[in-house]
Amino acid sequence: MSKSAYEIDSNIDKIERYVIVAWVDNEAGVLARLSGLFSGRGYNIESLAVAQVDEERKISRITIATYGTEGVIKQIQAQVLKLVPVHKVNIYPINEKTIFRELALVKFLGTGDVLNKAEQLCVDNNFEFLDKTPKSFIVQALGRRTEVDEFIKKIKALGEVSISRTGALAMNKGAETVKDNKGKVL
Repeated sequence: MSKSAYEIDSNIDKIERYVIVAWVDNEAGVLARLSGLFSGRGYNIESLAVAQVDEERKISRITIATYGTEGVIKQIQAQVLKLVPVHKVNIYPINEKTIFRELALVKFLGTGDVLNKAEQLCVDNNFEFLDKTPKSFIVQALGRRTEVDEFIKKIKALGEVSISRTGALAMNKGAETVKDNKGKVL
């Protein structure tokens, strides 16, 4: 039986969660090539977020949350950098130097006291209400992944819930930025 990329180094290094960000040309097929690289080598994508971040240069930012040893993550970074049209790849380990956020839109269905308890849970977490009816509401939950997970677990215990999540987003604290080969900020 063959081992996955995660099992190969697991007895040497600790498997941890990382966020990998790739700045790419915004064109058809890039995401397919990137996800193909992950699946072809046995790497799992826990979450994926893609958006154009520079309209003028037509650059998109692909943010992928995954697990692996430090060695495996560096190998992923090197392999992603070889893909055309990737401009830059950064690794964001889970630490105090990086800001991580995730957004979830949560629709809760219920009535009476149950609806009131669910609303109070949202108020206690300072989440923004986007829609309210006598039998439902939609709230915007923003925070670290663990905070969003904890909130979802609590609100699911109260009633019916529908959830839409962005996946991990990451950025280093401070004035340091990521720049392309021409010195322009990505």
